Amino acid sequence: MPREQHGQDASAAPAAVQLNHTAVYATDRHLSAEFLATVLGLEVGSPFGPFLPVDLGNGVTLDFYEKRDEPIQSQHYAFLVPDDRFEPMIARLDAVAVAHYADPGHTEPGRINRLFGGRGAYFLDPDGHNMEIMTRPYVRP
Repeated sequence: MPREQHGQDASAAPAAVQLNHTAVYATDRHLSAEFLATVLGLEVGSPFGPFLPVDLGNGVTLDFYEKRDEPIQSQHYAFLVPDDRFEPMIARLDAVAVAHYADPGHTEPGRINRLFGGRGAYFLDPDGHNMEIMTRPYVRP
């Protein structure tokens, strides 16, 4: 819909849009939030209504929300992490016996990828969300 229909001047530059938070469905919000926070080396925040937040430190919060009345639909969450924190994350996955994979289809267990000059790995959270850690952002055309 053209901007002038929303009371904006069509020639005005658009404001920067940033993701602020997203809900992550979980059968047990405490278990899922603690799992991810532990792997990433973060802390779980104080409950906010029905949500249990994990602040990623870049202005984005994952708000874990319990959903028990229907199956959890698997989602994909990718985290750009500092290079020096990648190996400790892999070690934390190994310490809790959670397999990591080099690929999103989970066909290369125990391996990492080296996409775009960095390192990356995929793993499942307690509800089957496909989590990714990577040290370099994807190069997009």
